[in-house]
Amino acid sequence: MRLHPTRRRLLATAASLTLALLSVTPLHAQTPLRVLVGFPPGGGTDAIARILAERLKDELGQPVVVENKPGAGGQLAAQALKAAAPDGNTVFLSHDHSVTILPLTMKNPGFDPARDFVPVAGFATFVNAVALSGGTPAADLKGWIASVKAGGGKSTVGIPAPASTPQFAVQVLGQQNGLDLVAAPYRGSAPMMADMLGNTIPAGVGSVPDFIENHKAGKLRIVAVMGTQRQAQLPDVPTFTELGIKGFEDVPYYGLFAPAGTPRAALDRLSTALQKTLAQPDVRDRLTAMGLSVAHSSGEQLAGREAAYRQAWARIIRDSGYQPQ
Repeated sequence: MRLHPTRRRLLATAASLTLALLSVTPLHAQTPLRVLVGFPPGGGTDAIARILAERLKDELGQPVVVENKPGAGGQLAAQALKAAAPDGNTVFLSHDHSVTILPLTMKNPGFDPARDFVPVAGFATFVNAVALSGGTPAADLKGWIASVKAGGGKSTVGIPAPASTPQFAVQVLGQQNGLDLVAAPYRGSAPMMADMLGNTIPAGVGSVPDFIENHKAGKLRIVAVMGTQRQAQLPDVPTFTELGIKGFEDVPYYGLFAPAGTPRAALDRLSTALQKTLAQPDVRDRLTAMGLSVAHSSGEQLAGREAAYRQAWARIIRDSGYQPQ
């Protein structure tokens, strides 16, 4: 059957338009980018992920979906990353705990970061902090330690995940001050924060991004930050070093990780999009206000930071006497 010339022209035009659309529409746009987060909504890591996802979708030209997989300090999200296809459409937004400390404190975490993951890019560093609940009368860390001693020397301190930097900080605070401090692990910072705001627990240790909004609102008080330098957002809060608390000088970090085997082109595409997102003043301002020091770093730089941090924490965990569970 011969086609009428007009119909042939219409079909040819339609084919040309289809090819043109395919040439300008990335294949990635057909599939959302999944950003795995190992903690529940409402916490600092989740808030960071949503700030970035909001702008990454424009830089990538594809939908970006934050997927919360809370539990075991990010272990479930890490396992989900390991199981994901290495096609550039799944990343794990994580801080140091899930990819560095957790594998050192578990006999079988179900993943090996060095074998199963590839660093995409780093985007921030931060510090952890000690905060007191609104109903805790002490004005500072020394005052709280004194009140615990006066009350028999025992107290409960919330932490967002077991076998984490906050747990070791609670242990060191107790040892150095002759206190029996019990670390109470939560499934992320959001439920810990709920109990702190409800005065169910007198104190908590977590990241500055977890605490800072409620600190500014006067609902709790950050009384010490880890590390050697005071934070720009908290100029009146002393550091662990100033208070004579040793062993927490290394600065933790945030980064994006992809499944091992993800093509280099896909990794570069994600890293470039993240770099452009971080360059947007309002994004940088929002993250800085949360207590982050924002700076893009390459996948190779992130891998180096990760290795150094793992080495430092292997020593801390060994010296503490902690036995992998």
